[in-house]
Amino acid sequence: MPVKRPLWALSFTIACAAMVWAAPMMAEVANKPVKIVALGDSLTAGYGLPASDAFPVKLERALTAKGQSVELINAGVSGDTASGGLARLDWSVPEGTDAVILELGANDALRGIDPAVTRKALGAIVRRLQERHIAVLLCGMLAPPNMGVDYGQSFAAIYRDLASANNLVFYPFFLDGVTAERNLLQGDGLHPTAAGIDVVVAAILPKVEELMARVRSARRS
Repeated sequence: MPVKRPLWALSFTIACAAMVWAAPMMAEVANKPVKIVALGDSLTAGYGLPASDAFPVKLERALTAKGQSVELINAGVSGDTASGGLARLDWSVPEGTDAVILELGANDALRGIDPAVTRKALGAIVRRLQERHIAVLLCGMLAPPNMGVDYGQSFAAIYRDLASANNLVFYPFFLDGVTAERNLLQGDGLHPTAAGIDVVVAAILPKVEELMARVRSARRS
């Protein structure tokens, strides 16, 4: 005579079987490459450099060397402003993007654009990315000294405030360690050489790994 199993035991067995079946699928999702779009201006695009020396390419190479599974897309447009980045956001950041490295604002400062305009545009970009559940690493930018102290302070505050208000991964100054070193800049004194990009990549790498950790944590939840 067959032994009847309690209903709770049957339910437990079914739940365990489901977990065993789902585990490989969950592991596959968690371990798939993190797709990152670098949304920026000429500093991202690689102005004056071979394509192989552009920031996203060198960053992907550095992450891969550390065993990270990642795909970097270069969405840098030379001359772009924060408002320009907002205007092209939807087609620059395609479906399936896990994270964005947001590097915009240098051209706003060079052109003396009202910091309120830049703040509004960057804020809109962050909001729309978060609505799409895309993690963001915000790269800060500084205004050139000739714009004056008040302008410089208002401009720098844009990035600190947005990062704090939206819990973003934050790298305070994209060109940290480069701007004061003439040997790391091209002849225009603005854009990094290939060696300058190496400095940027090495410095920002921990923040990018933090960004990727957030993506993987979200996948597991």
